[in-house]
Amino acid sequence: MPLLQAHRLKFCSACGAPCIYQIPPDDNRERATCTACGTIHYENPINVVGTLPVWGDGPDGQVLLCKRAIEPRYGLWTLPAGFLELGETAAEGAKRETDEEAGAQIELLPLYTLLNVVSVGQIHMFYRARLLSPEFNPGPETLEARLFHEHEVPWDEIAFRTVRQTLQNFFEDRRLGRPFALHGGDIVTVG
Repeated sequence: MPLLQAHRLKFCSACGAPCIYQIPPDDNRERATCTACGTIHYENPINVVGTLPVWGDGPDGQVLLCKRAIEPRYGLWTLPAGFLELGETAAEGAKRETDEEAGAQIELLPLYTLLNVVSVGQIHMFYRARLLSPEFNPGPETLEARLFHEHEVPWDEIAFRTVRQTLQNFFEDRRLGRPFALHGGDIVTVG
C-alpha cells in the first residue's frame, strides 16, 4: 500500500533540505530521503489511546461520553481519548486523556479494543475503566461530559468509527453475558 499522501515529508528535519521518496538499499518500501544529507525518515502510525468508562455494574451501567469542543468532529460525542505522548505507556496515556477530556476519576481495567485505522495511519486502543465517581470536570476540549444508558447513546452523533465499534462491542458483550475480552479489527474507511 502506498504511503499516505497526507503524511508525506517535504523537508528533512535534520538539515532542512528537500526530501524525495525512494526505496533505500536493503529496504522494501519508499521512505522520505534527504537529498542533501541522506537521512532516511521512517514514518510510523500514530497511537490514539482512551477509555470506555462505565458507572455501575450490570445491564444498568452507564457509559461516559464527551461532546467534542474541537475539530475534527466538533459537537459530536466520543469516548475520552487522544494521542499517546512520548514518555508514557498506553495505559498512562489513556488515564491522562480521560482526566484531561472528562475530568473523570477512574480505575483502569484491561485493554478492550485495538483498532487499525490504516487510511489515516493510526492505531486506536481503548481500555475499559470503572468510574470512581459520577462527577466530571471537563477540560477545554470537551463541551459536555455525561453518562448514557445503552438506549440513550446518540448513535447518529458518534464522532469516530472506532468509538462506535468499541461501544457496540461493549454493549453486545454485556447483553450476551460474555467475558470482556480484547477485540481487534480494522477500520477500512475514514469517519
